[in-house]
Amino acid sequence: MQLVKVGLCAFGMSGKVFHAPFLKEHPGFFITAIVERSKEESKEKYSDAQIFLSVEEMLQNADVDLVVVNTPVQTHFEYSKMALEAGKNVIVEKPFTINAKEAEDLAKLAAEKNHFVSVYQNRRFDRDYLQVQKVLNDKVLGEIKEVEIRFDRFRTEASAKLHKEDPNLSGSGSVHDLGAHLIDQAVQLFGFPKKVFADVFSMKGNDFANDYFEILFYYENELRVRLKSSVFTKEDHYAYKIFGDRGCFLQQRSDDQENQLVGGAIPEYGTEWTAPLDSEDGILNIFNENSETERTLTSSEPGNYMNYYQNIYEHIVFGYYLPSPAEEVVQNMRIIEAVLESSRQGKVIDLV
Repeated sequence: MQLVKVGLCAFGMSGKVFHAPFLKEHPGFFITAIVERSKEESKEKYSDAQIFLSVEEMLQNADVDLVVVNTPVQTHFEYSKMALEAGKNVIVEKPFTINAKEAEDLAKLAAEKNHFVSVYQNRRFDRDYLQVQKVLNDKVLGEIKEVEIRFDRFRTEASAKLHKEDPNLSGSGSVHDLGAHLIDQAVQLFGFPKKVFADVFSMKGNDFANDYFEILFYYENELRVRLKSSVFTKEDHYAYKIFGDRGCFLQQRSDDQENQLVGGAIPEYGTEWTAPLDSEDGILNIFNENSETERTLTSSEPGNYMNYYQNIYEHIVFGYYLPSPAEEVVQNMRIIEAVLESSRQGKVIDLV
């Protein structure tokens, strides 16, 4: 098996939870370099990797084919550009960049260098999202009329991550964080909207970056897709509500990969490594030909973030499909800019 040598730009939560475990367990990858500016925590589990004190030092001295830019969003453009110019392929955490101009520049540079940039949109591999995708592909709901996608939390205290909480830092706040997931999922499921209206602010007060948003997408066929997130939501909502002219589907946010990884689970290669559900997590209502409702409790199949890295490996080795390429995710950054502008102006923004 061809071996792809990888360098991690940081070893915080993202590196420890979302990247390093999958890269270690996948037989086609080998972590050769990790950036740790003040600690050497990676030595315990990744003793074969050389530790560097900066991204610059790693790019100058490490033997790597693929660089994972898993640093704060404010550094994504700089480090991704450095890696591309050093002749490396790049995976960059979401949100892709601070703004659309940076995203466009990186996509252009990658094409010029004949390398790729893939944005780590891991929520495309959540069990709940995959179940929604399956129901929509089955077309049992008829013409979709209205959709709501939520990602709520109960976090009344500020995060210790200043790059996410400081309102004076470009790219901070929930729209760039959780919004990057919901916007990506909506675009994947329903395409690029023609207009957007948004309400964005901080429930914790003006000293903090936005932690609440409600975004409304307008589509050509009069479909409305609403995206919403709050940090003052104690009880769970159905994360996905899909309404069509022949039925509706409600889906809980049931994927537990993040929690299991934080708890030390090992994502074994080639297996469904997550724990099975102990109850149904969805409700499907279909209106049959007699105008009667057929109500079914549904269970989603396991999600697996390993599939993202399998796609990356197959692209590098065989030239197969590249997951979430830069050229595709640029449009998400355009939407994020429009969302913030809509909230500032209090009006609908045209996207096309």
